[in-house]
Amino acid sequence: MRNLIRSAVMVAALAVAGPVMAGPLEDAAAANARGDYATVLRLLRPQAERGDALAQASLGFMYANGQGVPQDYGQAVKWFRLAAEQGNALAQFNLGIMYNEGQGVPQDYVQAVKWFRLAAEQGNAPAQFNLGNMYANGQGVPQDYVQAVKWSRLAAEQGNAMAQFNLGFMYIEGQGVPQDYVQAVKWFRLAAEQGNSRAQAVLGFTYGNGQGVRITPRR
Repeated sequence: MRNLIRSAVMVAALAVAGPVMAGPLEDAAAANARGDYATVLRLLRPQAERGDALAQASLGFMYANGQGVPQDYGQAVKWFRLAAEQGNALAQFNLGIMYNEGQGVPQDYVQAVKWFRLAAEQGNAPAQFNLGNMYANGQGVPQDYVQAVKWSRLAAEQGNAMAQFNLGFMYIEGQGVPQDYVQAVKWFRLAAEQGNSRAQAVLGFTYGNGQGVRITPRR
């Protein structure tokens, strides 16, 4: 059986902030959608320097990915932290990624868990997924499959395909839950239907072996 999917990538704040933005942030989101990063930077930086958490989180993402600026993980961490300390869940998640990967800061799983947890408690699905991984792998916390299942399920129920795959894997292995092939197939199928190739492969394996599914003999 394949291992768990390990981690989610950073999330761009402007890409998921929704229609609540107005003024310069709305204009920045439109510029971001068309790839005009110079305009995004010009609009965001003054807002970030005034303390706007969404602008700070977005500016951190631009530095982390070298969009409109030279890639600079130190600056990314600076802006993510400013937004994260104001409670911005996307910045908390992204700061957790930086600590998890050792980008712009020394790798520190305890700090990664701290920031993933703060974002996860606000309902951020990628953070819930990553926190589940940290518990499953014993990184920054004692290994605890029950907690891994808890956080993976919260993300999976929001439609996170990677969490759905991992939850299926834990049902197959009986990690944190009783072994249950029917539940495993349920979660693998949900992930597979979103195009998750690993879930598709494992789902094919379970069908081939009649695990969690009913096989109708050919006549």
